[in-house]
Amino acid sequence: MENKKTILIVDDEMDMRIFLSTLVETSGYKPIVCRDGSEGIEKALKIKPSLIILDVMMPKEGGVHMYYNVRTNHELKNTPIIILSAIAQKTFNHYIKMLNVRTEESIPAPEAYMEKPPEAEELIKIIKELIGQ
Repeated sequence: MENKKTILIVDDEMDMRIFLSTLVETSGYKPIVCRDGSEGIEKALKIKPSLIILDVMMPKEGGVHMYYNVRTNHELKNTPIIILSAIAQKTFNHYIKMLNVRTEESIPAPEAYMEKPPEAEELIKIIKELIGQ
């Protein structure tokens, strides 16, 4: 049996979930999709993915909250995260800085940040650099 690395995709846009899951699947990974941060953290704790692709702006529990939960969870905190968002990286970094002011443990930056829409080849290149094939 093939042992594919699992990539958790958390995005509220169905088109983006389909695009990302097709892209990672055709590149040899196993995609698992969620549509918001609360579903995402639940799934991440259950499956312990090799990598997480995370949108920031989502209804219910947003990406920043999920990012914080992953980074502060001892089982998940070393999971590489690619933030994929319509908001600028500078804005996201500001959110993280504000969170760090209010927490004892400072939260590291994501392993990669891409603004939407992502370039397919660039995204796969980053995934391969982070977790291999």
